[in-house]
Amino acid sequence: MTETIQQIVSAIRQGRTALVTSHEGPDGDAVGSSLGLAAFLRAAGLEVVVHLADPVPDLYRFLPGADLVRRDIPDQDFDLAFVLDVGEFRRAGAIFGAFKRIGRIINLDHHLTCEPFGDLNLIDEQAAATGLLVWRIAKSYGFQVDYATALCLYVAVLTDTGSFRYSNANREAFEAAGELVETGGLNAWSVAEKLYESQPRKRLELLALALPTLEFIRNGQAASLVVTLDMYAATGADAELTDGFVNYPRSVAGVEVAIFFRQLEERRFKVGFRSKGAVNVAAVAKAFGGGGHHNAAGGTVEGALDEVKRIVYQAVNEAAW
Repeated sequence: MTETIQQIVSAIRQGRTALVTSHEGPDGDAVGSSLGLAAFLRAAGLEVVVHLADPVPDLYRFLPGADLVRRDIPDQDFDLAFVLDVGEFRRAGAIFGAFKRIGRIINLDHHLTCEPFGDLNLIDEQAAATGLLVWRIAKSYGFQVDYATALCLYVAVLTDTGSFRYSNANREAFEAAGELVETGGLNAWSVAEKLYESQPRKRLELLALALPTLEFIRNGQAASLVVTLDMYAATGADAELTDGFVNYPRSVAGVEVAIFFRQLEERRFKVGFRSKGAVNVAAVAKAFGGGGHHNAAGGTVEGALDEVKRIVYQAVNEAAW
């Protein structure tokens, strides 16, 4: 792994242009690691384009560089393309069409199910966030972290560890967060306020409709929550405001697995899973063409809600507990 980092550092030193991208429906790690890497690369003298297929969620628009993220990929050659946190090649989205114009593809990921599709692959499922892989590269480069890089990478780590509540909050995560706060001159409370104390009213109204759908299976060992298209219509909310909803059933005493059904179309649901450790939900999600981590994963299931629930509940019941 050290050798791979050195190869990436060497590629950065030799490069002039870089494309940075992550998965669709970007979360805090996808946005934070992408913008943090972009800030570092720009400081290292590279011309950088950040591409995301979907808009940066409002929650993360305070991050430096968020206003420069592009939905399109410019018609130009790139020496390097960094693909972050995608889990699997297909989730890189529109960047597929640009690969023929790229010198080297560098894949940075911490998903257990990630494919080594890059020319260089830094994949470590023990890393709490992809932002930490960016941090390792920046440190190996000898980069003196600036405010923009520190803030973005700190948010990546903070969000993907659930504010250091999840089991992936290991020593590296705490040490990196401490270094980023200290060397980047961050105000930890200010960041937390933006992330957790500034919720749009529509999010709470949507949650109020979702909570009555709370349902338990396996004698309370698993629980689910549902958000439908009708709920979006009633509140004016959208899918990005459901971030974190899966943690409500997960927080119930006795629940080992939380399931979140989010309706995409009339007969199509995104299903998110969270585990407290007893069940490998990445294995459950794989059956639905998805993937993720041992404790956090997701997939997509076709059908009416009752049918989708039946399929998913059966898979959860049959999982290794």
